[in-house]
Amino acid sequence: MKNILIIGANSAIANACARTWAAQQARFFLVGRNTDKLAQVADDLRARGAKDVLTHALDMNDLQAHEAMLGNAFSSLGTLDICLIAHGTLPDQAACQQDVEVALREFSSNGLSVIALLTRLANRLEQQRSGTIAVISSVAGDRGRPSNYLYGTAKAAVTTFCEGLRARLFKAGVHVLTIKPGFVDTPMTQGLPLPKALVATPDRVARDIVGAIEKKKDSIYTPAFWTAIMLIIRSIPNFIFKRLSL
Repeated sequence: MKNILIIGANSAIANACARTWAAQQARFFLVGRNTDKLAQVADDLRARGAKDVLTHALDMNDLQAHEAMLGNAFSSLGTLDICLIAHGTLPDQAACQQDVEVALREFSSNGLSVIALLTRLANRLEQQRSGTIAVISSVAGDRGRPSNYLYGTAKAAVTTFCEGLRARLFKAGVHVLTIKPGFVDTPMTQGLPLPKALVATPDRVARDIVGAIEKKKDSIYTPAFWTAIMLIIRSIPNFIFKRLSL
């Protein structure tokens, strides 16, 4: 029976992962901003077979509250087997360009809050000497594009942080997985002009995440075809890349 902490438990991808683990009778500690949605998710997971589901309401931009939340999670579940970090927002790039406060808030939501959480969580799992930290980053972090470079910058920071953290925690028996989804059909992407052929369902992405955790992979693109897409995008010379509308 797995003990699982999910940060951003109301997200479509996290919820899809949790449904898989619920069928395995996992125990959960769910964290999210919306109390009512958390309660709905918790009820659904119990109905699907979860052994126990506890919830904790928290805006992850309240960095000082992370420690109390983690203390509650560890005291409630004891050993944590899987920690899925799935919180974040999809910023309006135009708004970020015009308003410094908006830009910094969005960078905190997608970058700083993740790094702050991982720093505290890593120290606890290092002492535990077991467990997996799975962090949702994004393909957007692979290269800065005009359409979403604030978001991409935050995700690039998370990806690099996880790479260093992985090397550090490997010595302590803790696994760190970096997850790079492409376009996913979630409430965050509703209304965006996305190419339908490249849009995945949350369930598809969740299967990749659960499988990667079981296989102890270091990093994945999901769906897998993004591996080739991002290889091509990273290979485009800057003098050409800056002229593209991406």
